[in-house]
Amino acid sequence: MQTSNPAPSSHCHDWAEALLNGFSQVLLQRSPACGLFCLVAILISAPSALGGALLGAVAGLLTAQRRGYAKAERQSGVYSYNGVLLGLLICYRFDWSPLLPLLIIACGGLSAMLIHAWLQRAPRASCLKAYTAPFVLFSWVLLIFAEPLPDLRLADSNLFQALPLGIGQVFLLDHPLAGVLIGVGLLIANRSAALWAALGCVSGVAFAVWQQESNVTLLGLSGYNPTLAALAFSHARYKPWLPGIAIVLAILLQPGFSGLGLATLTAPFILACWLVQASGRLFKQANSDQRLRS
Repeated sequence: MQTSNPAPSSHCHDWAEALLNGFSQVLLQRSPACGLFCLVAILISAPSALGGALLGAVAGLLTAQRRGYAKAERQSGVYSYNGVLLGLLICYRFDWSPLLPLLIIACGGLSAMLIHAWLQRAPRASCLKAYTAPFVLFSWVLLIFAEPLPDLRLADSNLFQALPLGIGQVFLLDHPLAGVLIGVGLLIANRSAALWAALGCVSGVAFAVWQQESNVTLLGLSGYNPTLAALAFSHARYKPWLPGIAIVLAILLQPGFSGLGLATLTAPFILACWLVQASGRLFKQANSDQRLRS
């Protein structure tokens, strides 16, 4: 007689790993431990939004599985991280109704399909990456129907809180402890990436202070885009100017989206990374053409 099949247990483990990787991929990492710390950060600082984050991640992962996307990509979390952010944003900006879970599922599934289409058309490492583009695009549409946020300009100038807030705002979290937990997760995943993330956040906050912004909440909002930009190029060990340029661009681009009347979200981070990647490709092409002529 055959022994019982261990596949279900392995399948459950695969799902858990893929979901945790989905949380860590918001930080451009593949680390279940990092993802767990991010999940705990949400649980502690925004427990009412945790269900939305998990539902968005599951929707992306389940869509990828049902549509037969590559298992290695599913396990890496690339089909879940936009769903995590969309679930968080929807829970923050919309009142509860029976349609809310359906909206999160739809957005999470569509974001996975968009990521897959992007990967199919841009398979090489030199191609522009999607990053959080699905999150930004869907959010801009959703926010048309959301109530405006109240004024955030409260009197507070605690810079020590602004730094972890900047990291926490990557997940739309406005509690310093959330930023600390996410930072610990980053340290576990990749110490070099964590250092670059801290530098990016400090740079964004420093620029806001230079602009004479003293509110701690708004200082935190100034830190998350340069944090993500730094993480995107933190792997370039022998090209430290790449994350440095990305940080500067993310900081400089941030006010432009507010001026256009668009929610900033992670759009400056995406555009900064695309500019760095496109410039690198143009530079390589120019060098190649010059060698051919010589």
